[in-house]
This record gives sequence, C-alpha cells and structure tokens, in this order.
Amino acid sequence: MVIIKYRSIFLSIAALMVLVSWGAIAYYGLNLGIDFTGGAILELEYPAARPNLEIVQAELVKLGRSDVLVQPIGEKGYLFRAKELSDTDRTALTGNSTVIKRFDAIGPTIGRELANKALIAIALVLLLIIAYIALAFRKVSKPVASWKYGLAAIIALAHDISIPTGLFAYLGYARGTEINALFLTALLAILGLSVSDTIVVFDRVRENLQRRAANTFVDTVGLSLNQVFTRSINISLTTLIALTSVYFFGGESTRDFALTLIVGMTAGIYSSIFIASPLLILFAGKKSS
Repeated sequence: MVIIKYRSIFLSIAALMVLVSWGAIAYYGLNLGIDFTGGAILELEYPAARPNLEIVQAELVKLGRSDVLVQPIGEKGYLFRAKELSDTDRTALTGNSTVIKRFDAIGPTIGRELANKALIAIALVLLLIIAYIALAFRKVSKPVASWKYGLAAIIALAHDISIPTGLFAYLGYARGTEINALFLTALLAILGLSVSDTIVVFDRVRENLQRRAANTFVDTVGLSLNQVFTRSINISLTTLIALTSVYFFGGESTRDFALTLIVGMTAGIYSSIFIASPLLILFAGKKSS
C-alpha cells in the first residue's frame, strides 16, 4: 500500500505539524479563560448599533475601570473581561439598549483547581488507553510487544491534541480566543474518537497476524489498512460534515468548540491511518520484513 511504502514521508509531515504546534504554544502561550484563571466575563449585544471601541473604553476610564479588557465579538457585541465586575459596573455597562448574552464569574481558587483536574483527566485517559491496548493485544506480542501498540496510539493522540492546541494558541494571540472548559471537553472527545479509529486498524492487524494473512509484518499492516481505509474515511467525513454545519450555522458560543473538534478530528483521521500503523512497523524494526 502507498501509505506503508511512503511511511517515512507521512511520519515526517506529522512530526513537522506537531513541532509547529508546539512552537506556536511556546511562542504565543495559551490564552486561558476565566474557567482556569478566575475572573468575570460579560458579553453584551447592541441590537441597534454597536458603539465604537474607543467610546466604550473611554466610558470604562470614567468608571475607573481601565483594567477591563474589551473585545469585539460577532457583529453587534462586545466582550468585557476583568478580575471582578461588580453590580455597579454591570449596570453602568449595560444600560437600556443592550442585551446581556452572558455573564460568568469564577474565583481564582476554583480556576486553579479546574486546571489541575483538567491535566489529571487527560493524563488518566492516556494511561488507561495504554493499559487497555496492552491488555487487548497481549496475544500478538510478535514482532511488536503489546505495550508498543499502546505507545503508538499515544503518540498518535499527542499529534491529535497538539494541532488544535497550537491553532488556538495562535488564535488567542490573533483574536483573543480563549482556552476554556469547553475546549477541554473537545480535547477529551477528540481523544476518544481518535483512539477508536486507531484501535479499529490495530484490531484488524491483530486478526491478520493470527490468521497469517500475509508473509511479513509490513504486508500484514498494509493489508489491514486496505481493509479499513474506506470505512474509516467515510465515518470520519460524515462526522466532519455535521461539525462543519455546527460551526457555520450554530451559535457563537459553540463555534470554537466545533472548530476544535473539526481540527482535532481531521488530525485524528491522519494519525489513525498515516501515523499509528507505520509506527508499528518502525517499532518492529528488522523483524517487520
């Protein structure tokens, strides 16, 4: 199969994409939302006409709240972000001609606790994936040890969540997009969907190894990819079409969530086919031929 023949190229592309994503995260940093840092956020919509940003900022200065960050959102709204917004501040900002679309306030202690639990959740998911795959593939330990199937899946998953995280690091710099609890939910969904596709491929490799369907491990992996390629692409594309509809026609609050899933699932399609299985051949070394 072409994928197996040119596996070095596909793995190099994946490595480059991950390095670019990590570079974006290191250079731009992550614009953490109040879910993780604590603070208050107020979204207002102006049904008639949105005032100029300079006018809004001047009003904040008059209120003695020059610390409040103001960001245009949508066509008619503004997003106000600060460590604290009192009832007096909100009353002065809203007025009679605005609609409050959202107001959230989270303490810094809760934000830090949520951030820590988020990291623990992702780490726990990855450990459980390794354990499950190692157990499921314990009977096909040649020419690749069963735990290496789990390692290949984890490397593929790291690729899948690095790319959307790198994109959002850039979007946070370019347009103030935040990393919030909904973004974390999307990452966990990406992990689940992507590993499911990877396990389908690995399971077919296991079946073909047990049936001795090919002479070499390279041929076995290639045959397995041929057997599941169309199915994986069709299922993934169906999901992407639905997510794209949510992105373009859904509400503003779900747009970033949908974008995270679209980018992560696209990366997942690539990793389950072009990364995970070629890694098995790489791990097998000379035993694969």
